[in-house]
Amino acid sequence: MRTPSARSIRAAVASALALVTVLSVGGCSSDDENADDISVEPRPPAESPEATVTPAGTVSAFAPVDALTFDPVTRTLVALTDASTTVTLVDEATAETRVVDLGSTGAELVAGRDSTVLVPMDGAVARIGVADGRRTDMTVDADALSAADLPDGTTAVGDDSGTVRVLDTNGQVTATVSGGSLTSADALASTPKGVSVLDRRQTSVTDLNLDDGTLGVALRAGEGAAEMTSDEFGRLLVTDSTGTELLVFTSHDLLMRQRFPVGAQPWAITYDEQSGIAWVTLPALNEVVGYTLDTGIPVEVERLATVRQPDSMAVDADTGDLYVGSATGDGLQRIPAAGR
Repeated sequence: MRTPSARSIRAAVASALALVTVLSVGGCSSDDENADDISVEPRPPAESPEATVTPAGTVSAFAPVDALTFDPVTRTLVALTDASTTVTLVDEATAETRVVDLGSTGAELVAGRDSTVLVPMDGAVARIGVADGRRTDMTVDADALSAADLPDGTTAVGDDSGTVRVLDTNGQVTATVSGGSLTSADALASTPKGVSVLDRRQTSVTDLNLDDGTLGVALRAGEGAAEMTSDEFGRLLVTDSTGTELLVFTSHDLLMRQRFPVGAQPWAITYDEQSGIAWVTLPALNEVVGYTLDTGIPVEVERLATVRQPDSMAVDADTGDLYVGSATGDGLQRIPAAGR
């Protein structure tokens, strides 16, 4: 998960569902005619205090980290570093490090197909091979904020105007979704049920109809949505940093299924398919908390101390090892078999 760069950042189920406002394609509904007028200034992660508890696992020296992901095929940890201007690749077996200069500021770092990562930037999306660091760029006529590889081999790219483009393998635009209530496409999630987009300014989640280039159903995502990921069941997991909650939606039919207070301002989120645990960082407390989601409401299973300013996180899907990156340069944390 990522900490937004400077340019991109400017209790039970029943009660949760009762609070949800459903938006129409045009951005408002009969339930709330002013729903499309909601606009918030995206806030950064909560500022962490100095760490007073020894972090769990081990901590190694590392540059400040803005985003993390882990590729289980090549056993490589990938980090967005140096104020989001470089991508650092760390081979888990040899500890060999390779650095790729972006020549620009990346908005986020996401896992792509075939052991690659995607880095959206102003005017392009970089695809970097995790094994060799080889980079190829797809030109985008926009300030790209988000990206996701789709099952059909295309790539969806979201920008700062709320437009989502679908590019083929040659970088040609094959579909465009724009207009309606979206103001910024800050994160994309591709699930077996379709593609969804997170809009931080509208603090909303919206389904996309790529076949006809229209917006689908949209729902409010708390008071200040921060990060979004998905799981193997097609659920969308969203942290609401302002509302201090973990939100769980079903995708495509887009219903909020779970809404749970976490007691602090959550930020990064990742999901471990093997253990079924959703991990959430709490920068204000220098903690990471694990929740199971299979009982209809999140249940806390583990709470661990982290490095200072834990704004990014990744999980090794094979071993369950959890990696937490410090945005202040206080190190890279590895927690072996977290939650297993």
